[in-house]
Amino acid sequence: MKRSPARFLLLALLSLAPSAHADPDDYVATPAVEYGEREIELRLGTATATEGQRHSAASLAFGYGVTPWWATEVYGKWNRSDATRFDAFEWENRFQLSEPGQYFADFGLLVELERPRDRAEGYELRLGPLMQKDFGPVQANVNVLLERHYRADAPEATELGYQWQLKYRWRPAFEFGAQGFGEVGPWNDWAPAHEQAHVLGPAIFGKVGLGGRQVVRYDAAVLFRMSSAAPARTLRAQIEYEF
Repeated sequence: MKRSPARFLLLALLSLAPSAHADPDDYVATPAVEYGEREIELRLGTATATEGQRHSAASLAFGYGVTPWWATEVYGKWNRSDATRFDAFEWENRFQLSEPGQYFADFGLLVELERPRDRAEGYELRLGPLMQKDFGPVQANVNVLLERHYRADAPEATELGYQWQLKYRWRPAFEFGAQGFGEVGPWNDWAPAHEQAHVLGPAIFGKVGLGGRQVVRYDAAVLFRMSSAAPARTLRAQIEYEF
């Protein structure tokens, strides 16, 4: 695998020194890239606050494994609070920085650039390392992500969020485990505990082969509030058709 372009890109992006507001349809990204693979992806999520207010989101994407170390996806995003509306375009890129088993864990890099419908929000950049480690039949993922808005009407700080996932690989068509997401505020000056948002809960996963390179993958989770600033309950799901 050619790692020098990925290393150069990682250094260049981190030199930018990039508000983390996780959508209810957010998902746990993984570092592996499948060269030549195409996919159509649908993500859905809904979050309920303690006072009964609900925020829902959906994303539809097309992705492609451009090289053995780079996969890219283009998203259209919608959300609903009081009415459904188009929310943003997003361009996501994942870079595989190591071969499976090359180091103590597998590493990747996630880079997302979003253009919100509301131009006052400017552009949103999110980036950070992706890490994956196998412990026998259990696969663990941890991602640490920085997020910031550029050219927005209101100044924004660089904020820190995270994702994690544990998956017990029982059968290809059905696996189970847990997922969690969180936001702690500015990366260099974390918010007080009661202002941070943390959720976690049980999750299911699976893939079903349709012949050849055609595969349907899914995962879904029920996430519960672990801090006062988080939604009381979040339901999220993701389904991919790969070909």
